[in-house]
Amino acid sequence: MQAHSEYKPYFCLMCEQTSSRQRHLVPQMIIHSRRKHYSCTICGSIFSQKGNLMQHMINHAEETSYSCEVCSYVCHEKEKFARHIETHTGVKQYSCAHCKLSCTTKSNLVQHMKTHTGDKSYSCELCDYSFSQKSRLARHMKTHTRKKTYSCAQCDYSSSREQHLVTHVRRHTGEKPYSCQQCGYSFSHKSNLVKHVRIHTGEKPYSCEKCGSSFSQKQHLITHMKTHTGEKPYSCEQCGNSFSQKLILVEHMKTHSGEKPYTCEICKYSFSQKCNLVRHLRIHSGEKSYSCEICGNSFSQKLILVEHMKTHSGEKPYSCDICEYSFSQKCNLVRHLRIHSGEKPYSCEICGNSFSRKSHLVDHMRSHSGEKPYLCELCGYSFSQKSHLVSHMKTHT
Repeated sequence: MQAHSEYKPYFCLMCEQTSSRQRHLVPQMIIHSRRKHYSCTICGSIFSQKGNLMQHMINHAEETSYSCEVCSYVCHEKEKFARHIETHTGVKQYSCAHCKLSCTTKSNLVQHMKTHTGDKSYSCELCDYSFSQKSRLARHMKTHTRKKTYSCAQCDYSSSREQHLVTHVRRHTGEKPYSCQQCGYSFSHKSNLVKHVRIHTGEKPYSCEKCGSSFSQKQHLITHMKTHTGEKPYSCEQCGNSFSQKLILVEHMKTHSGEKPYTCEICKYSFSQKCNLVRHLRIHSGEKSYSCEICGNSFSQKLILVEHMKTHSGEKPYSCDICEYSFSQKCNLVRHLRIHSGEKPYSCEICGNSFSRKSHLVDHMRSHSGEKPYLCELCGYSFSQKSHLVSHMKTHT
């Protein structure tokens, strides 16, 4: 009678099938044992097919979905939803160690860090452009597929974006709508103004991970990184010297042509390179902005300060290969080598005498001019050269 009753106390744990007799469930259990079972980690339900489990999980996801009250964003993961909320609250807990920028998400910070390292791992296969972010590469790829409907009336330039054409036209018109409020300098591109303002603020957001040097412009960091790799792709065809920057090569070529387009307005001295003129002007202004923290001496050039610091450390990295004499400064080694080579590059235009050092030529020129700036305080005798004064002083002792 129990078989005909509705009471079925025995049930299958896998599919919840019920039976009035336990042995009736044995065949069903054997079938289950031969199948792969997929369990739900939330409620424990078991499925024979993975697709059924995935469909089942959607039900849980719909039950635990997180909807943003500010926008239409919907998310099923609590941590991801929390990161989204931060975009509305303005909380930026991920800060850059190299500059003052903060980001709402860690992924944004990772992308930002590439601006400091110069990493451009996303390259366009159609041209030579590279990008630090995948999204920028995707945006760039559209320039190859879009129809360039905006054309310049003065040259062959065309673009798929109207704003790009507007910016390009400024090359022809000379328009510079972006002005610096501190010095009045104007620019045709807003990005150039942003870079220029860093001169006033002193901001240097691009840092070298190898030596810690910081730069105001990304291109300067990229150029600096070549000093660590030793890469010098630009070579001079006349002398074979190589350079890390094309601009430096262009300036170097003027030393061969004899061209000196940069002239000092005070003394009319001319230079082949602009940087040399800038350094020269400090002679007239007396500017010495690079100071030694140990002895207080100041210098007009950073390079001179770097070389000077070696006199305190005792470091002498520049050695003579002939006599093994060592020097703390490279210029001293260059002068020393003239003793072995006999080279005398400084010639007097009046009598033709040559000298190995420029200072010796300067002293010699006084023999023609009659100038005697070195005065003996004991007897009043004057001398054209300091060495003559030193020798003279011995007669008093």
